[in-house]
Amino acid sequence: MALSFDLFGTLVTADRPSEPWDAVAEALSARSVRVPAGWEDAYRSAHRDYDRGREAPLDEHVRLALASRGVEVTEATATEAVLDAFDGPVAVRDGAIEALDAAAQRGPVAICSNCSVPGLVERTLEQAAIETRSGHAFDAVVTSVDCGWRKPHPNIFEATADALGVALANLVHVGDDARTDGGAGRAGAQSVLLNDYPLPAIAEQLREGALC
Repeated sequence: MALSFDLFGTLVTADRPSEPWDAVAEALSARSVRVPAGWEDAYRSAHRDYDRGREAPLDEHVRLALASRGVEVTEATATEAVLDAFDGPVAVRDGAIEALDAAAQRGPVAICSNCSVPGLVERTLEQAAIETRSGHAFDAVVTSVDCGWRKPHPNIFEATADALGVALANLVHVGDDARTDGGAGRAGAQSVLLNDYPLPAIAEQLREGALC
């Protein structure tokens, strides 16, 4: 058996900008990018169609939004600006370390997270120091922006199982959102939701062998 954990809202809480277009605009300006008039409207408008379940990378969206107003930026600049705009304070949730430690005693452990910002999951893990504090490095980190699919699409859970070297039926996914994280159960894995089992209870069940 193997376990995967959602990150945001499950293992950590994170501050995110209430007006992300302004946060991105500030980060772009800091890189000497001219933020065009009507930027909020450009940011909030769709500039490309994506197949159902596909992730829409935010750095790509920002480049397309700028281009729609006649401003061109490099991919690297857009990626750096978006990451800085969303890289806010994070806090580890009560019971998270205990649950991860218990999971590591049962088998391989992964992060399986929806996130449209390249590098944000990795930056968050580093900032929260989850791996160091638990004494366990994750065996895999699977994000929607990297694999191209968002939970609840089955492909992201299949990618997580593949990364851990197990069959999908042998994956247990822990998360806080019934719609997205609950997709693990509909995909053929097992889903465990925090509404049913808070993190301390998950840690206890793992230690007792009740989940795996």
